[in-house]
Amino acid sequence: MLSTMQDVPLTVTRILVHGTQVHGRSTVTTWTGEDEPRRQTFRETGLRAVQLAHALRDDLRVDRGDRVATLMWNNAEHLEAYLAIPSMGAVLHTLNLRLPADQLTFIVNHAADRVILVDGSLLPLLAPLLPQLEPVEHLVVVGPGDLSLLDGCRPAVHAYEDLLAGRPRHYDWPELDEREAAAMCYTSGTTGDPKGVVYSHRSVYLHSLQVNTAESMGMTSHDTTLPVVPMFHVNAWGLPHAAFMTGINMLMPDRFLQPGPLAEMIESQRPTHAAAVPTIWQGLLAELTAKPRDVSSLQHVTIGGSACPPSLMKAFDEQLGVTLRHAWGMTETSPLGTVAHPPAGVDAEEEWAYRITQGRFPASVEARLIGPDGSVMPWDGSSAGELEVRGPWIAAAYYGGAGEEPLRPEDKFSPDGWLRTGDVGVISDDGYLTLTDRAKDVIKSGGEWISSVDLENHLMAHPDVTEAAVVAVPDERWGERPLATVVLRDDATADYAALRAFLESRVARWQVPERWALVAAVPKTSVGKFDKKVIRKSYAAGELDVTDLHTERP
Repeated sequence: MLSTMQDVPLTVTRILVHGTQVHGRSTVTTWTGEDEPRRQTFRETGLRAVQLAHALRDDLRVDRGDRVATLMWNNAEHLEAYLAIPSMGAVLHTLNLRLPADQLTFIVNHAADRVILVDGSLLPLLAPLLPQLEPVEHLVVVGPGDLSLLDGCRPAVHAYEDLLAGRPRHYDWPELDEREAAAMCYTSGTTGDPKGVVYSHRSVYLHSLQVNTAESMGMTSHDTTLPVVPMFHVNAWGLPHAAFMTGINMLMPDRFLQPGPLAEMIESQRPTHAAAVPTIWQGLLAELTAKPRDVSSLQHVTIGGSACPPSLMKAFDEQLGVTLRHAWGMTETSPLGTVAHPPAGVDAEEEWAYRITQGRFPASVEARLIGPDGSVMPWDGSSAGELEVRGPWIAAAYYGGAGEEPLRPEDKFSPDGWLRTGDVGVISDDGYLTLTDRAKDVIKSGGEWISSVDLENHLMAHPDVTEAAVVAVPDERWGERPLATVVLRDDATADYAALRAFLESRVARWQVPERWALVAAVPKTSVGKFDKKVIRKSYAAGELDVTDLHTERP
């Protein structure tokens, strides 16, 4: 027996039309670094998206399924592209502007991008790559930039505003299959070539609904969100589409991502929500400690990308009155996987045990833990395994390239179709996920596992430590031992012995590192995570000044 319900496709087009009509008064504010930011309503944004679609189709001959890339900051024009490109049946491909040149070139060619929308300020990054970008036929330059850098370049060059000028403000959007591609992102390629993840209209729509639930980010048209997380990083964690669906006002930071400008825009524009990786909030805390601002409008912050040190959460609670809310996800999960809302009925002290977890899974994401022997581990809060997930916004394969079959590497997908996340952790009986490490970062010492994340969080709780990263290094006796690299505050008095003693009061003594190194800054990946492969390479090459406090494991 079938239902009597209408079969209406879940598409980005419906988000665009709904946001333009129903939430037309909501605003997109783009920070400029000057006295006044740029403002436009959702209605204006939607109508400009219509004009962009006309320009792409009529002038640049973009057709259904063509890939249109963006190399842009978080701003109103990027939001217009987010809405227009999928709605016309093309595929939005956000390019990570922090990737190395060789990876950026690989990604553009592998995706076969025909058009690139590029912010004028990023032309110095893109221009040297153009001779190698074979599929690219058109460049659309957004905002001011040094156009002389494009002299003699092969792709045709267009100014964004000139393309939109005079275009119709109505578009006969095609009726799309909700399973068609809407957008694509590539992983950062920390091992091997970057891998493409292609999101469907259906997955984007369902993911947007989930982002807007109370158990997730829970915002309404009364809120203003500040997505510091880049729009090239897993679609800014789904916030652009989710905001346009619900009428959430948006404060776009553009290229002003440093602590000082962020503090200024929070004080002057009064957002109620923000989202970014932990390193952003560490920098903002230092800025506000040195130069206090009124950030009291912020009610809660979604923090993800890597584990947030509990000490940072407490500092925001106690010093600023702002709640940092843990979330977990990855490119392959769109990215919403979990959000850490404490359950009802617990007091303020008990809440901490839940807030420091990665949180609970929404109804649409199934999870299981696979132990070292391949068995499914129980949800008991202590049985550890590699996390595997599946659901309607979870990847089932990687993009194989134009005309190629999808890729399903065995180390990324189980035989029965679950995504192997590479994260190791435990799940409590009431569904709270606690990640203890990445599978590749677990330190295997003398037959026991040591969590590098656990050691890092404890080290960053020390008042003299601003950053800490721990990696496994070879050890003749124990196989592997932890190496702690730390960044100390300018006025720090602690030495290695003091830090070691601090750790001994918090973890088992045998887990405490013998090897220590001071660094000016922990290297970061293109999305702001600690880049541990760089630390391991530096250690292997003898480039770190390592102090060995003991010759034997304690």
